[in-house]
Amino acid sequence: MKLKIISKIIIVAVALLAAASCQKEQMPTHEYNPDAERPYVIASQGTFSNTTTNALLTAESLGGGTLGMERGLVNDGASYWVFWGDKYLYALTYNQGNAGTTRSYVMNGDYTLSARPAEYAVRRFTTVGIYDEFVMTTSTGDGPKELADENGYLPKSILVSLLDVERETYTTNNTLEEQYLAENFLGNGEYVTLAGLVQVDDKLYSAAVPMGLSQYGVKAEGGKWVRDGYSDLIKTESGGSGSGAYKEGELQWTQYPDECWIAVFDDENLNGKRLIRTDKISYAVGRYKSQYYQMIWPDDNGDIYIFSPSYAKIMADSRQQTKLPAGVVRIKSGSNNFDDYYVNLEEKADGKSFLRTWHVGGSKFLMLMYNSILEPGKEMVANELAIFDAATETLTYVSGLPAVEYISGFGNAPYYENGKVYVAVSTTNNYPSIYVIDAETAVATKGLTVQATTLNAIGRLAPL
Repeated sequence: MKLKIISKIIIVAVALLAAASCQKEQMPTHEYNPDAERPYVIASQGTFSNTTTNALLTAESLGGGTLGMERGLVNDGASYWVFWGDKYLYALTYNQGNAGTTRSYVMNGDYTLSARPAEYAVRRFTTVGIYDEFVMTTSTGDGPKELADENGYLPKSILVSLLDVERETYTTNNTLEEQYLAENFLGNGEYVTLAGLVQVDDKLYSAAVPMGLSQYGVKAEGGKWVRDGYSDLIKTESGGSGSGAYKEGELQWTQYPDECWIAVFDDENLNGKRLIRTDKISYAVGRYKSQYYQMIWPDDNGDIYIFSPSYAKIMADSRQQTKLPAGVVRIKSGSNNFDDYYVNLEEKADGKSFLRTWHVGGSKFLMLMYNSILEPGKEMVANELAIFDAATETLTYVSGLPAVEYISGFGNAPYYENGKVYVAVSTTNNYPSIYVIDAETAVATKGLTVQATTLNAIGRLAPL
């Protein structure tokens, strides 16, 4: 099984933590040369004098110097910035469950950026990925009213949105015939949401994250899917807020925290579902508010690594807490199942876990690490980076970054090329900078500084 490559795909989200307000020191910017090649693109946001501006910037290099926002392409910002190869940059907007505006950008022959004509109202999404010519988003929500049960409860459906990058079209699975039910997805009655959308060869891989029993699932087949001794977990009233909201009559969060499922589909329409299961790790997802972060990554050989932060350790009820440590397993290239590869990452991190992972070339993965052990009710901060080498099974914390007490956030995805990882780092005492991490040594060096508040995306675009 060879990794299908569409140039180089990078998915970038907004910074996890907003940069704290502070007085930024004034620094000179680069001397601007309009004739220089400026293939690097940086999505920046600056808040000064109570005014917020979003600007797409271009740079000749990320290795050093200082760049201002004054010559950037002003835009409306985005929740996720998605580079489709080096050809298009998509700004996907997620606005607290409401439809947002999405559009794409290109680099012109004179190294200026411009927006493409089409603009879309993209519905709610919780994960983003690429399949062939599509930028994909998915979430799980209520299915069509035609499928309501005798109580009026609606089954959960996987809501798929497809942006065709070449045709500039946007489609969703709105009709009854196009529905893909999330209910009883794994055969245990629970509904799921998908986390991460990864193409390997012509298959689409995603982590299927069990979410518990919906109102529909609790009542299905006379209550068959409520485990013995778990009925007291069914909500007796509605409550919660945001991503933790629940309805009366549902059983929130999974009854099966000690297993991980991977779904494999034949295409972007989720046809031909096949499931792969392991009990070596808990479900493979990083959680931050309503976003479900990707934990499934193919390496350069097409071997697929699946990471679990053991997020279920924070659940309030012991029956829904996982006993499994944070770890990583593997599906070898050409295989239809997990092999015997397993690494206890929690042990290597002195009991700590991680919020996010990214593949950064070869057998290396960059990890955003929590600063303390996962526990119920504990406020967690992810402010350290580490490099995990799957071949040598070693975890090395990145050195050379600002002191952790000054770090206020990271850009949500690295840009990788030629053995170097470029990561945006925001601090409370200066402008954000791009740090250059040597993937072999895990040593970071300060690179380009941008006179902004946060940096949300880093990548390359080739002139059309």
